[in-house]
Amino acid sequence: MKLHDTARVERAVLVQVVHARMDALEAADSLLELGRLADTAGLEVAGQLTQHRDKPDGGTLIGSGKVEDLKTLVAETGANTVIVDNELNAFQAYNLAKALGVRVLDRTEVILQIFARRARSSEAQLQVELAQTQFLLSRIPVTESQQRFTGGGANVRGPGESHLNLRNAPLRRRIAELKKRLAVIQSRQTARDRAKREWPVVCLVGYTNAGKSTLLNALAGAGAYVDDRLFATLDTKTRKVWLAPGREVLLTDTVGFIRNLPHGLVASFRSTLDVAVQADLLLVVVDAAYPRVADHIDVCFRTLREIGAEHVPHLLVLNKCDTEVAAPVRGAAAAATTLPLIAGHYPQALPVSARTGYGLDLLKRAVVQELQSCSTLWRLPSATSRT
Repeated sequence: MKLHDTARVERAVLVQVVHARMDALEAADSLLELGRLADTAGLEVAGQLTQHRDKPDGGTLIGSGKVEDLKTLVAETGANTVIVDNELNAFQAYNLAKALGVRVLDRTEVILQIFARRARSSEAQLQVELAQTQFLLSRIPVTESQQRFTGGGANVRGPGESHLNLRNAPLRRRIAELKKRLAVIQSRQTARDRAKREWPVVCLVGYTNAGKSTLLNALAGAGAYVDDRLFATLDTKTRKVWLAPGREVLLTDTVGFIRNLPHGLVASFRSTLDVAVQADLLLVVVDAAYPRVADHIDVCFRTLREIGAEHVPHLLVLNKCDTEVAAPVRGAAAAATTLPLIAGHYPQALPVSARTGYGLDLLKRAVVQELQSCSTLWRLPSATSRT
């Protein structure tokens, strides 16, 4: 199939460099996740190329030999995009795109594209623009003359440096402006929340596509947007939820976490994620039917530490413990395998199914019990003590 035959379809080849210190299963899982990111971004995966090497090639990440292999694969599949699972620097991205003659993206760029599509509120749109602008600053197109000046090395200074600084100045000004506007929004939001706060805040956090929005709908009867794709939620959504007599909370859904989430992206969404830092309780939601759910749990708690929310009380919620799910690697069979392992490390974890309602009553009781010990907003005696 020729490239021009598929001009109307975004077809992508996935590329991954596996380093010696990477676990084989982790690498395979990351590549599978990259495919899901591509699908969420509207790209059809046409093929993939994996390379094992001790360290990445400084010029192209994969070396000249693999570049030729990749070029052949792109031609054979009719792909018009190459997506690299590893992080690319500006020099590598430029060289790959020039050699292949197609668009080259890395994982960060795909995530940014998804975020740009999903942002709805003005705050989320500003956060996405900030992340995009910061990324663009690191990816100013490298011209051949600038390569000669710098020798192709990221840490080598030369005559081209002053020219780059001149080109970067408008981006830096825009970044400063966006940060200032987001700070104003956050300041107003914080003041408004403190003035109106009457109930404890419970925040849903966790791995992307773990079912947080479905859980919000199940607990609150809300109409939050649900999609079986990554990063369906970017804007925070808050609903009032009745748990027991005299026990109501504000339940908030947030943007999902993912492995290798760029630090700059986390920083850009600081105001959105700050709701987790200020919450009375976190519900850390993961997909219990995912074969490597322990990795997702680790990513969640690493991200919480990064945003400064490690001090907030939390409950670990193992969602998607369904009795019937079509996919063979998900559902009851997978959960039956992983749950005992997870329970050994996290004995307080709560298995639920937002889809079927399994375990939700137990989850509500656990939330009530936890908030009674950690929230200053609940002064009434518990519902059970009055019976």
